[in-house]
Amino acid sequence: MTETTARSFNPTATRAERALQAWQILVSCAANRQTITYEGLGDAMFGRRAAGVLSQTLDLIARYCGDRGLPPLTAVVVGTNRGTPGTGLPTGVATVDRDRELVYGCKWFTFVPPTLEQLV
Repeated sequence: MTETTARSFNPTATRAERALQAWQILVSCAANRQTITYEGLGDAMFGRRAAGVLSQTLDLIARYCGDRGLPPLTAVVVGTNRGTPGTGLPTGVATVDRDRELVYGCKWFTFVPPTLEQLV
């Protein structure tokens, strides 16, 4: 058996690469009807709390979804104390439950994930 080297998201990953990494995590959450906190997402991506650096990464995902008529996948990311997405993302407090149900109902695994070029 030959050993292969898998590519990983390393500390020098680009913003688009981080968005693709987050995409995988968020699609998994959506498929399981789960939310994830900013802290949990940071831990999954970086192995530590990194909530403060996720806004630009999540914005790339939000724009991709909006441009293609997909539900706002970022609606599954919530603040620990609020239980709602942060400001600046397309889901507002008034529509968060509706948006999240659209995300949960979407068959994400039927779509080809975005390419790095599409996330820029």
